Amino acid sequence: MLAILAVAMLAVSSAWASYGIYVGKNLTADGSVFLAGYGDEPSSHWLEIVPAREWPNGATIKVGATAASQYPGELIEIPQVKRTAKYITMNYSAFAGFPAPITNGGLNEHNVAARDIWSPSREELRKMTPRPQRGVNYSDLSRIAMERARTAREAVEIVGALIDRYGEATYGGNSHLFADRDEGWVLIEFAGGKGLWVAQRLGPGDIRVSRPGYIGEVPANYRNNPDFRGSANLISFAVEQGWYDPNSGKPFNANLAYGDGKMRHPAVSMMEERLRKLSGKVKLEDVIAAVRAPEVTRDSAGYGQVAHLRNTAHPELGALWVAATTPVTAPFIPYHLGVTEVPPEFQRHRYLTEGEAARFMDREWQGIESTRYAFRVFKRLFYLAGEHLQEFLPEVTSALTAFEARLAADLPVVERTALKLFEAGEPELARTHLTYRSTTEALKGLQLGEALAVSIEARTKLLHGIRKPRQ
Repeated sequence: MLAILAVAMLAVSSAWASYGIYVGKNLTADGSVFLAGYGDEPSSHWLEIVPAREWPNGATIKVGATAASQYPGELIEIPQVKRTAKYITMNYSAFAGFPAPITNGGLNEHNVAARDIWSPSREELRKMTPRPQRGVNYSDLSRIAMERARTAREAVEIVGALIDRYGEATYGGNSHLFADRDEGWVLIEFAGGKGLWVAQRLGPGDIRVSRPGYIGEVPANYRNNPDFRGSANLISFAVEQGWYDPNSGKPFNANLAYGDGKMRHPAVSMMEERLRKLSGKVKLEDVIAAVRAPEVTRDSAGYGQVAHLRNTAHPELGALWVAATTPVTAPFIPYHLGVTEVPPEFQRHRYLTEGEAARFMDREWQGIESTRYAFRVFKRLFYLAGEHLQEFLPEVTSALTAFEARLAADLPVVERTALKLFEAGEPELARTHLTYRSTTEALKGLQLGEALAVSIEARTKLLHGIRKPRQ
């Protein structure tokens, strides 16, 4: 089995396939909601705490795609709101002609989480995409949702309104998962420049694994149905194109009408079944395991995230667990919303950052570059473990899960201490405490990754030698 997984784990594909998981609160051991997954992009990744900001009247943001995109576009400017929320996110540096930094979501100060998952549209729609295209791209939509949304439902309304007004700059079709402490939503924006989008509510008894994102049957009265949202032309456009016959007696199916017709990743049903067998008992470690599973995680997986959406005694105690790179070989570290910064080792570095290979060191970045880069450390461990998977991956997995179990066991004390400080009118001390804790544990995780890599490399050289490419 592990030999088969080795092929999947290290496979390189021309089609990226981000991965998302939603678990409703009726299915979890503590009544929380989980939103988890990873982004699938071959570029540098770094963790960022984006502070809340006040913007002057008339402020704008630049959005859209450039001429370098697969579907060439032109950037446009749209209005910024007066205040944007604090949020935690993983940024990355390159994808398909969309300006960096690019994001797939994260967790904001209102405890709204977002994930972004590929969802290819049918070929006819992709060919309809205007050249140049204009609109708001998937990363813009994720970032704006994090900046503005107070609930998952509001995230859908914000994204839908942006597409309705400005259009969407596509890379061939995309989806989002949004969640708060009560519910989730999946939203798909379709290629073609027609402003087509649809969203479906995910309730407390639902599990949704997306790879790619999908939505099936949609009621005819979707505009007035509390469990659905969508563009005004969602069904009518399909009728015009002959992709749906309203007289057939069959309900409208968004995936059949507008999707590319391909099946979901074969591991998706397996993951859903694993989580359903734990119905009512799903825990943090189960969701982490589902993100880490080698069946769905490969080299291009840039990081891992698990938003643990609980009813905390203070909003800044909401937590996003983050793996610095491919989660098969990187530990998940909890970052609370009260955290104010991340260690330099987890910030932006030059490794795999677009454009860095063509220039020398920028003096401004020299300090950061003098530190180890967490993304690179855990990526090295990934390659070492992947060379002889059956021999080395079990010990890596065991070490990471033990490390995370200790973090989870310590978390109640960490949070009670911070809560006492918040209640005592010392919010800055509470944030300092949370920041110190996450920094300390992140660096311990980095040390663990380095120790595992040194050990495995030594044994690899002794027992197998280092494999080299054929000349």
